[in-house]
Amino acid sequence: MTTAEVLPHINAVLNSISTVLLLIGFVLIKTGRKEAHRKVMISAIMVSAVFLVSYLAYHFTAPIFVFPGTGWAIPAYYTLLISHVVLATVVSPMVVVTAWRAFHGQFDRHKAIARWTWPVWMFVSVSGVAVYAILYHVYPAPVA
Repeated sequence: MTTAEVLPHINAVLNSISTVLLLIGFVLIKTGRKEAHRKVMISAIMVSAVFLVSYLAYHFTAPIFVFPGTGWAIPAYYTLLISHVVLATVVSPMVVVTAWRAFHGQFDRHKAIARWTWPVWMFVSVSGVAVYAILYHVYPAPVA
């Protein structure tokens, strides 16, 4: 198997782990468990960083992909994909700023941006898994 065949599945697992970590981190901070929240969010950042490296490796090795769906699935898929890509680009620096503020004890400023970062990051994580599911399970490429 080539990296182009394996990495999408690894990326989906990493995105799924990120989603779970983000949900756990949200619950932890809402229940006042700040130290546990910190550890889980650091884990989410690390898993997301590994995902980003794997995602870039995939896109440097994979052939150009054409969505095989038809009818209403085409605009629905591309709407999801475009919103995912745009928000993924936006959320990356937001995560860095949010983490930076927490690491430097600027918790009021951290909280102010985290209330925007978390839902965008969650959308990007979930929509990434959705794009994977659509491409590899709903509309899989024909086997050569």
